[in-house]
Amino acid sequence: MSCFVCVTCGTQVPDSAAPPHRCPICDDERQYIGKGGQRWTTLEALRAAHANSWRHLEPDLLAIETVPAFGIGQRALLLRRPQGNILWDCIALLDEATLALLRALGGVTAIAISHPHYYTTMVEWARALGCEVWLHEADRTQVMRPDPCLRFWSGATQSLGEGVTLINAGGHFPGGTVLHWQGGADGKGLVCSGDVLTVATDRKWLSFMRSYPNFIPLSRREVEAIGRAMAPFAFERLYGHYFDRVIAADAKTVLEKSIARYIAAVEGTRGY
Repeated sequence: MSCFVCVTCGTQVPDSAAPPHRCPICDDERQYIGKGGQRWTTLEALRAAHANSWRHLEPDLLAIETVPAFGIGQRALLLRRPQGNILWDCIALLDEATLALLRALGGVTAIAISHPHYYTTMVEWARALGCEVWLHEADRTQVMRPDPCLRFWSGATQSLGEGVTLINAGGHFPGGTVLHWQGGADGKGLVCSGDVLTVATDRKWLSFMRSYPNFIPLSRREVEAIGRAMAPFAFERLYGHYFDRVIAADAKTVLEKSIARYIAAVEGTRGY
């Protein structure tokens, strides 16, 4: 019996003698089945062919990525705090080296995840680290491997203490979540957004989609709701879903301008 892992998206499913015929996460219109068809692997096979690499992003913020890249290239961020570290988002590969480094850095007291494309092997991580995984209730049906370690929250925000707040921004998924850290960016505040708020390639703008690979946009109503969800929070910096996707300064203003630009584009009111 194995908990098979989808090669395309990295999602892990419950123990079974054989892999499922399809991955429901990839079969959804927001994702895709790889060109080679539905393929599965295991954590044991991943550990044999891949390793995790670390980066320092700023004081008390580290990043973990898998090399060579796996799945959709997910990466995780580690927020270091006096009362307990938080892992933001999740990657599929968990190995003994990663566990040893996390424990040496003080362990992890909570995992929080932006949306189902980052659920990956979250149950493995939570069991190994002895913590809970915070997920928004609106995306409960997207969980492929149920487990008691999963803690569902509801509503607009959820405090994790020490100036860390989960915000239900919606958009990409109904439970689409971003993390606001009041103490980040030298006390000016930072946001970890996954691709709920996606940093554009030019790193000057943000954009918003229901599906990025399949080019399905969001409506004006949905993007305005994102703006309302983020309005109460001050932040200088925003970390997107890839390492080169960072709004380094004045990120709150960038978000506001980006929402206005997006709405003008979808409504046909933008001047050329």
